[in-house]
Amino acid sequence: MTGIFCIPQLSFGQVDFNKPPNDDLGNVEDEFQEYFFEALKQKGIENYDRAVDALQKCLNLNSKLPIIYFELGKNYNKLKNFGAAEDALKKAINMQPDNEWFLDELYDVYYQQDDIKNAIKTIKQLVEYHPDYKQDLAALYIREEKYRQALELLDELDAQLGISDSRDAMRNDIYAITGNADDRIENLEQRIANNPNNEDNHLKLIYRYSQIGDKKNAYKAAKNLLNIKPESKFVHLALYKFYLQDNRVDDAINSVKVVLTSPEINADAKSKVLKDFVAFVAKNPEYESDLVDITTLVDENKDAQTHSDLGQYYLKAGDKVKALSNFKEALKQDPNNFKLIKDVLLLQLDIEDYQAVLTDSKRALELYPAQPFLYLVHGVANNKLGDYNTAIDNLEMGLDFLIDSPKMESDFYSELSLAYKGLNNISKSETFAKKAKAIKAQQ
Repeated sequence: MTGIFCIPQLSFGQVDFNKPPNDDLGNVEDEFQEYFFEALKQKGIENYDRAVDALQKCLNLNSKLPIIYFELGKNYNKLKNFGAAEDALKKAINMQPDNEWFLDELYDVYYQQDDIKNAIKTIKQLVEYHPDYKQDLAALYIREEKYRQALELLDELDAQLGISDSRDAMRNDIYAITGNADDRIENLEQRIANNPNNEDNHLKLIYRYSQIGDKKNAYKAAKNLLNIKPESKFVHLALYKFYLQDNRVDDAINSVKVVLTSPEINADAKSKVLKDFVAFVAKNPEYESDLVDITTLVDENKDAQTHSDLGQYYLKAGDKVKALSNFKEALKQDPNNFKLIKDVLLLQLDIEDYQAVLTDSKRALELYPAQPFLYLVHGVANNKLGDYNTAIDNLEMGLDFLIDSPKMESDFYSELSLAYKGLNNISKSETFAKKAKAIKAQQ
């Protein structure tokens, strides 16, 4: 709930404590005042029951003051005695129908009980005092599934107060619930008509058209933004895709370059654009020189994901050296990423850099001491370097951690067979070779 809850100024304007009583009850003003301020004190220290007792004593002395019922309502509300709170507050409101603080507290009573019908009835009265309450009313309409009324109120508030993130979030909730993309787009188009220079609305419109698969209008909206704001950087986040689809590769490359060199565009967005372009070049290798140029532009700003994407590209292209270089750069930025560790070790094995495999797998085992893959590659590298005893130690240790992976188990047995063969223990070598063969036969 976002309504305005304030504490009213305490006023005893209806009673003059210095005026002698005009009945036969005696001088009760001091007593009344004592009980009232005792109630305020007890409420302040959260002794709501005692506050209620003191206020009841006030009522015994004078039942004509609406503020007493108001204070009673607030204390009952704190005690979750909502029925008593409602009764007290209604009495206060009957005495002063236009007191917004009384209405506000009654609204809170209904809201806490999830009594939306009465909450709406009460807040409609509050709207007369503060337009901000319209946003609360819109939220209640949403809960009552009265989406058209909610949108009308949000439109009124936007017109009166300007656009706000909180109201836009409410709009998006409504559009998501109703699935009414047309209303959402119509609202954005109207905003653009009212304020063509607001880049954010253009970008939202492009996104919304793209979201519903209307590429034609999304492309049109992007070109419109570029026409209105040719210096826009964010528009190129959409344009590069449309240019690629339109086979305007030179324009797409220019858009990619704009995105990747714009400091105002975040790293995640840049990474996605570069990944898309890498995928494009993978299918169109004639543009690899452009990819090289583009990656050179962002050498200092490439994040781990970007390096990883480039590594995968070069791996598919058959350039293992460049793939390994990018995977290692990614690993520098994200040293605990097991997938990157695995990619690096497998490539090092592939290019026969066995000493690097030993060094890097040993370091990785400090992070992941229960990963059988690391023991396997460590064992493979030791076998290749002729250190068969160390290979056997690592391979046997890795088998202890292996769970339900027949392919890897077969690899372990094959490497153990090679290690024992290297030690001229033919019997054990043949035993492990048979185990490996038996597992492969079952697959």
